[in-house]
Amino acid sequence: MFASLKKAFKKDQLILLGSGLTITLLMTVLFISQPQFLNLLELKIYDSYLKHYHTPAATEVPVIIDLDEKSLEEFGQWPWPRYRVAILMKYLQAYGAMAVVSDIIFAEPDRTSPVAIKADMKRELKVDIDFAGLHDSLMDYDKLLAHNLKAGPFVLGIDFVAGTGLIRAKDAKPHESDLPYAKVAVLAPPGSMPPEKALLSSDDMIGPTRTLAEARPRVGFITITPDEDSVYRRVPLLYSWRDRMYPSLALAALIQAMGEENMILKLSSLGVEAVRFNGVVIPTDKRGRMLINYRGPSRTFQYISASDILNKRLPQGALQGRIAFIGTTVAGLKDIRPIPLDPSYPGVEAHATIVDNILSQQFLSIPDWAKGLEFLGMVAAGLTTTLLLMWARASWLALPLIGLGCAMWYGSVLLYEKNHYFLSPLYSYIILALTFLTLTVIKYWREESAKRFIHGAFAQYLAPSVIQQIMDNPDALSLDGQEKDITIQFSDIRGFTSLSERLTPTQVTNLLQDYLTPMTRIITDNQGTLDKFIGDAVMAFWNAPVDVDCHQEKALVSALAQLEKLEELNKLFIDKYGFTIAVGIGIHSGPVRVGNMGSADLFDYTLIGDNVNLASRLEGLTKYYGQKLVVSQAIRDACCNEYRFRLLDRVRVKGKNKPVSIYTAYSFAEAQSRRTELETYDNAHDLYENKRFGEAADLFRSLRETSPERILCKIYLDRCAALMENPPGDDWDGVFTHKSK
Repeated sequence: MFASLKKAFKKDQLILLGSGLTITLLMTVLFISQPQFLNLLELKIYDSYLKHYHTPAATEVPVIIDLDEKSLEEFGQWPWPRYRVAILMKYLQAYGAMAVVSDIIFAEPDRTSPVAIKADMKRELKVDIDFAGLHDSLMDYDKLLAHNLKAGPFVLGIDFVAGTGLIRAKDAKPHESDLPYAKVAVLAPPGSMPPEKALLSSDDMIGPTRTLAEARPRVGFITITPDEDSVYRRVPLLYSWRDRMYPSLALAALIQAMGEENMILKLSSLGVEAVRFNGVVIPTDKRGRMLINYRGPSRTFQYISASDILNKRLPQGALQGRIAFIGTTVAGLKDIRPIPLDPSYPGVEAHATIVDNILSQQFLSIPDWAKGLEFLGMVAAGLTTTLLLMWARASWLALPLIGLGCAMWYGSVLLYEKNHYFLSPLYSYIILALTFLTLTVIKYWREESAKRFIHGAFAQYLAPSVIQQIMDNPDALSLDGQEKDITIQFSDIRGFTSLSERLTPTQVTNLLQDYLTPMTRIITDNQGTLDKFIGDAVMAFWNAPVDVDCHQEKALVSALAQLEKLEELNKLFIDKYGFTIAVGIGIHSGPVRVGNMGSADLFDYTLIGDNVNLASRLEGLTKYYGQKLVVSQAIRDACCNEYRFRLLDRVRVKGKNKPVSIYTAYSFAEAQSRRTELETYDNAHDLYENKRFGEAADLFRSLRETSPERILCKIYLDRCAALMENPPGDDWDGVFTHKSK
């Protein structure tokens, strides 16, 4: 009997040992192949280190000159005339900046120059014009800017097609020596620049205009590509293009500020190891890319509005000894990028961060020996877990293995904090968890407890109702959908971008949570389905996935309840955030295709169709008509008499040729309180549609004095005035065509 028990025990040990070795072998294969999904997990671990252990900026040299909303409001939309850019650069030079760096590529000629306007008028209208009293230097703004670029600490940005010129070892390998160093002359000073035609835009490079290129400015590339998860973590320091080396924008800024024209590449058989500049060794990967040691979320560095520079609001010498980067934080100008610390990080601040990293010599790196140490840690974790589980119960080992995991994490964190080296514990954790779980399952199976273990494990991950639904109807997970009448609601916070600029990221998150939580509860309480959040916008629909009776009316009830709830919330918001918010809601009903949409691997239950687009357009029209709620004719026709509808207009929305009637809606109680106003409006609108524009204008004018609907009244007053001045023909149908969303 004891012999049998001993034999079984040894067999169990051999099974556990074999399983542990097999897992270690499989993990070795994974470690060598480096699958993308594990690389993404490693990136997230790196991000967590950076978020929790990042250090503040070590220098105050970089400063960002922001083409912000304030600047655009004072001086007009971008692009600005080049003479204004020239003035901005000259003022920055006068304030004492060591380098003035443009994160903006001037790839197109300035169309506002008098010479360009003159040529356009001649070409398009056959009209000769001239500008009296205008100095010749002001006829071509590009030439004016080019003239300034010849004398000053200015650096322009260029952009390479991603990946075309990342440094390889052969790009900089010495020809006459086997030493692992190569001196590189960076094309920076005007005297050593290539011919100006080398800076002109081509298939793989976007550069300045010919006029600016002829000034032979100092340049640096703004090219930076994201990692696999679309997050920006590293930047190439040098690009090899047409047998020449070009520096990054940040490196070009330092070259200009310090007057150091050369740098040295440290090479190995794998590629580049580091870049030495002005005595500072900058660690890179084998392609010459540097990990950016982000100092915090956006606005970690000093920002100065460009309008303050142009209006000379800074004291004399305010930028003495500093490097000024000209860029923008306006989302519409598309220089916002996600980084580990901020999903909306201005690209210009990344260049400022690189300058700070180099000047402070505080770099992050993944040394060559990191992968070897990670591999040894993975194998050690797998074998240790296997040996322990061969001789002890899993329940006894849980705490020691958790302690081992914490020790690995702490060691990795300590190395990161003290030496700025990143070693990923991911593979060690995976093999630790995988070995522990696998061998534990085997032990329970050998004790005839496998079924209970598996059932308990799955019960932690899947709700019984979800499992049952999949088992009952597996086809529900296909991509096929169905045509169905659906009521769609879009809602959006008005001016949320400008509001969020007044709050910290945490306050923005709290505000959205305070607003979205009650709004979504109202939707679901009225049998609606929440489709998605689109930033501060909400998309919902009714009558799917299950049928909903009177779904048009339930959507309308939900919208009115949301507006009523918002009035309550605004009382809290004014105390908590110092302002109130306004929303616009659009509702439409019609046939769409609803079901699981997406790829074969990833899909979402949603709907598509022209009627979805129309509902979105209606939400956009709320701002134009000054309404909180805009609904379509389909909603009005489907709802009972408990609601009062006001005809706003008959329109053709952008992207559609067929006109639609749009309304706003009121509850019975509100309609009663505004009865006189609504009747006056209806009479005025009837007169308008019957071409009695003078009488209609009189009613709209009187209504504007007493009604809160001043925007709507002004729209029709302007239309009446225009139509009285240019009376419409007999075919006029009163339909207004919207040219924008």
